[in-house]
Amino acid sequence: MLVVFFHLHVVDTFIQLPFFRRDEVLLNFFFVLSGFVLAHTYGMKPNLSFKSFFISRVFRLYPLHLVMLAVFILFETVRWIAYNKGFYLNNVPFTGLFAPKEILPNLFLVQAWTTLTETMSFNYPSWTISIEFYIYMLFGALCMFSMRNRFLLFAAISLTAFALIFSENEPLVERAMLGLSCFFAGNITYVVYLLIRDKFVPRPWLMTVLECAMMYATYWIVMNDFDYRSPVGSLTFCGLVLLFAFEGGLVSALLKTGVFVLLGKLSYSIYMTHAAFLFCLSTVFIVAQKVTGLELAPMIGGQRFMDTGSMLGNNLFVVAVAVFCVVIAGFAHKYVEMKGYELGKRVLGGSANAKTAADKQGALPAMEQRVDRVA
Repeated sequence: MLVVFFHLHVVDTFIQLPFFRRDEVLLNFFFVLSGFVLAHTYGMKPNLSFKSFFISRVFRLYPLHLVMLAVFILFETVRWIAYNKGFYLNNVPFTGLFAPKEILPNLFLVQAWTTLTETMSFNYPSWTISIEFYIYMLFGALCMFSMRNRFLLFAAISLTAFALIFSENEPLVERAMLGLSCFFAGNITYVVYLLIRDKFVPRPWLMTVLECAMMYATYWIVMNDFDYRSPVGSLTFCGLVLLFAFEGGLVSALLKTGVFVLLGKLSYSIYMTHAAFLFCLSTVFIVAQKVTGLELAPMIGGQRFMDTGSMLGNNLFVVAVAVFCVVIAGFAHKYVEMKGYELGKRVLGGSANAKTAADKQGALPAMEQRVDRVA
């Protein structure tokens, strides 16, 4: 939801507060958490089948990605028709971030890996999926090694990536280095968790204090500028994930209540669908501005904003947008995300007992369904 608020621009609203405008560093947390969850789900399997791992990842990520890519191509087509009829919205259709040459990189999820492609093209949040998809493939390949060697390789990749980031000698694009350093740091965080979980008895009061302290540390990192803020944040988030893995404090208890469980369940769909919804809203405000002559879609600092005309109305509008994002994600989860998941299970060898067969082939277990969606 913080990603939704970061991409939503409404005049005089709570989402214009500094925390909501500076929280891009929390993307590092997503990569760390993803690495932790994948290590839990697949990293300890002694005989992981790369084929089944590949299939489960493809059917986990691709169905919703392809649908949303098609939606944005449809948007551009409608804008192109309107443009040819003399109705101009922001920029010329099928140019810049929406140029036809960007379709193929998005189709193969390579748009965030090179300087030759536009990272934020079409469904711009999918850049993280671009990075993660190929990191997943690298992770799956490394899991073909022995248990000891695979985790040594995870550590080597993470440490090398962090060293290159700190030394400012990054051989890959910044986002790729970010993903590699954080994801494999999440893998190692899981190893640390395994080493200490049976030796550590969490006391509820102590865990609550530590959880609150770690959340404040996260807030401080978001709100302050300092050298190497991103990698320092990444290492802090490793501690955050490790701490909350014990689920021992009151904050953890809160995060297991209904609304947070629902948001966790829908988070991948929220993440992948919200940009299209915000695009539609922005278009409605631009058209309404042209029709009424009211300043409903002002440009502020080079960014298109939305404005209902009152501070209260704008804040209520933000809340309504958040609710509708969840509702839309619910439909996407049911009719796209889960359909893809079920299809993946059938491809993995579905039979009368499809669930058992998919589990044996490495399909996502219940924990990953709940947690991995944030990734």
